[in-house]
Amino acid sequence: MMMQGIRKAGQSLIGKLIIAVMFGFLIISFAIWGIGDIFRGYGRNAVAVVGKTEIGLEQVRTAYQNEIQQLQRQQRRQISPDLARALGLDQRVLSRLVTDAALDQTATKMGLAVSDETVRNILFADPNLKNAAGQFDPARFNELLRAIGMNEQQFVREQRAATMRQELAEMVVGAVTAPAALQELGHRLRHEQREIGYITLPESAAGEIAAPAEDVLRKYFDERKAAFRAPEYRTANVLVLTAAALADPAKVSDADARARYEQIKTQRFGSAERRTVQQIGFPSIEEAKAAKARIDAGETFEAVGASRNVAEADLTLGTFTREGLFDPAVRDAAFALAQGAVSEPVQGGFGVVLLRVPTIEAARLKSFEEVADEVRRDVATSRAGEQMTELHDKIEDQRASAKPLPEIAKEFGLALRTFGPADSRLGKADGTQEPTLPGGDATQQALFRSDIGVDNEAIRLPNNGGYVWFDVSKIDPPRERSFDEVKAEVEKQWRADEVASRLSAKAREIVQKLDAGEKLDAIAFAQGLAYEDATLGRQDQSAALPGNVVSLVFGTPAGKAGSAAVDNAGRVVFQVKAATVSPYVRTTEDAENFVRLLANSISEDLLAQYVGKLQNDLGVQVNQAALRNATGGQN
Repeated sequence: MMMQGIRKAGQSLIGKLIIAVMFGFLIISFAIWGIGDIFRGYGRNAVAVVGKTEIGLEQVRTAYQNEIQQLQRQQRRQISPDLARALGLDQRVLSRLVTDAALDQTATKMGLAVSDETVRNILFADPNLKNAAGQFDPARFNELLRAIGMNEQQFVREQRAATMRQELAEMVVGAVTAPAALQELGHRLRHEQREIGYITLPESAAGEIAAPAEDVLRKYFDERKAAFRAPEYRTANVLVLTAAALADPAKVSDADARARYEQIKTQRFGSAERRTVQQIGFPSIEEAKAAKARIDAGETFEAVGASRNVAEADLTLGTFTREGLFDPAVRDAAFALAQGAVSEPVQGGFGVVLLRVPTIEAARLKSFEEVADEVRRDVATSRAGEQMTELHDKIEDQRASAKPLPEIAKEFGLALRTFGPADSRLGKADGTQEPTLPGGDATQQALFRSDIGVDNEAIRLPNNGGYVWFDVSKIDPPRERSFDEVKAEVEKQWRADEVASRLSAKAREIVQKLDAGEKLDAIAFAQGLAYEDATLGRQDQSAALPGNVVSLVFGTPAGKAGSAAVDNAGRVVFQVKAATVSPYVRTTEDAENFVRLLANSISEDLLAQYVGKLQNDLGVQVNQAALRNATGGQN
């Protein structure tokens, strides 16, 4: 559960400080619930008032600067005031301080208090502040205080407040669990399968469509002019710096590659032993022993399962590594069995079971020769990462001297890419698509927020993957296009709409016949169409059955039919023949992870609503002018 994680984090000094911040960021949409725009009767230096607590200008300014400094350390670059506001740091800081004030007042009203002894015990128990002998190290504590910009008194005060907030949170959601009914519903949503029969109506099934008269097309165009409007097109130079581009595996010696292989071979190139585990559950140890005796006497495992009303297909839990089995008793017993053997009765966490392991996949380690090329690339990329930082700084120096990107690329031997002309969805005027930009949406959005002549900041790729620089060289503004310009496009769209309308009507007729009792395979045969069967999970999709079709399948009752359009492939008509779901077994790691995730979600929702209600009851008012003053904004 979430609160177990909070308790664990709370055992660490740094964890306590993180918890102090966490409640402010919990759910930003709830953070300023009930804030009013009117601000009267309070000090000029108050940025906000929560109940009876004033949040001062200096308090906000200090918190805001600390937030910027933390972000700068993470991003390893300067954060300008404009960027900080664009990222919403001012509102984030205000949110945290308002939330802290609401929780602090509530804790005080409820009589919660944290003693000096409790704070001291937390401090002394923090493993980050212990020396090699396992004793509290004052020097490490002082170093931490310097790093976070606090003296001892400030730290104790913050630690006490953080602990009170933690206790208050535990009172609200500390015992929250995911109800069994909700777990089973979630299991059904994740594991339900549908058996369907389906046919695909191709575009040719719409029949012959005569060429439309020009007045028909003009009327179609006039009703949809906005759809044929030319968007804004942009052209830009893009320079990308990545470790992969700089890496040269040919320069990695055999000795260096072998040394790297020895370091990572177990984690990267080894596969743990996997076992397929079957089980039969029993209400008591005595019944399990009796069943084991029958198996020892020659009765099959499947026959014993059938006597317990367990179908042969339901005997198998799955194939797992040792860590994949959540129940310790089941895990230890399963991985102690010889292949094909049946265990003695096992008292698991969810009842008594007999286990069998029909197959064992042995652990395997790939040799150096099998992975030599991959290891050399890994070493080369790691080395290139070190060069990348140095080259980044050199490029930034050249950018600071207003050197154009093409010249910088030529000087350092890097490839320069020309982007566009393309629109914000990467579409080009000729109907083709511009290849995706490095950095994806972040780069794309930044390019379309910029302007010609703007010195744009480098975009850092995720996971320290490199940097992207760009300069917008041309902007073609959006404009209305005439009918003559887009006549071919208008006719193409008109024809596509006509085909879709005819196919929809034809599919509707087939669905009505199916719901009246006719057979889909017979209808397919009569119309010369291919009939197909499929078994689907909610996440399954293919070219023939894309996501929109699968979603509709799972929204249709068993025995009923439906239809959905398929892009560039006509329309699918389907009939749901059966809906099944495997038994819910909580002894697997996957099931336990799902329960934990579900409980976390419930806890977070409850805590967010609680915080929002506190703010609403206490009343929150904000002095926007003071907030702008505290965060360096314009009045």
